[in-house]
Amino acid sequence: MSVATHLGIRLSEYDARIGTFIPDYEEMLDVAAAALPRLPRAIVDLGTGTGALAFRCLRRAARARVVGIDADAEILKAGGGARLGHRATFIEGSFLRARRSRGAMPSSVLLALHHVRTRGAKLALYLKLRRALGRGGCLLSVDCQPSGAPDIKAAQIKAWRDHLGRHYDASEADGCCASGPMRTPHVSLDREIWLLNRAGFRVEVMLAERRVRGFAGALTG
Repeated sequence: MSVATHLGIRLSEYDARIGTFIPDYEEMLDVAAAALPRLPRAIVDLGTGTGALAFRCLRRAARARVVGIDADAEILKAGGGARLGHRATFIEGSFLRARRSRGAMPSSVLLALHHVRTRGAKLALYLKLRRALGRGGCLLSVDCQPSGAPDIKAAQIKAWRDHLGRHYDASEADGCCASGPMRTPHVSLDREIWLLNRAGFRVEVMLAERRVRGFAGALTG
């Protein structure tokens, strides 16, 4: 399923509307780009989509090149290629099965980890990335991670639903809740940190709050 189909929108609308689905979307990208290590040689963007995060990273890393990996061929063609131009190479396929290219993964950024369905699969991915990054590498993970505390999580979900309600009528917002990004399983922030630590990363949380941004954990290690 393409990302546009998953969200119930036309592909041409993706960049304009993604922030209506995900609270604090633009700030999440800015925080991740700001945490990028100084002057990386290459950036591997797993689940690159339209290249919005990679584009921000390239503005900070003037000499870097991007390898963008995404299973959605349509969004790669429509977004990533046009935005990143000659500074990017694209690979169509799942980042779960991607192999390391020599010298091509000193730094990675992600915005698609909620598509990894099980904790075991996510841990296996983190272990693979830790080996690939090697010494001096950095993993930047930007995704939606709710609190592990039930009362805070409930408040966060309500805040997300209220965010949708500011952009869509009640029936449309309910449709987003039923079939859009809120339906995708999200690992709690404390569990996400545990998985990264287990894989050998030192973790720093760059953006997380008890409000809506509790879903917006930017992790680097």
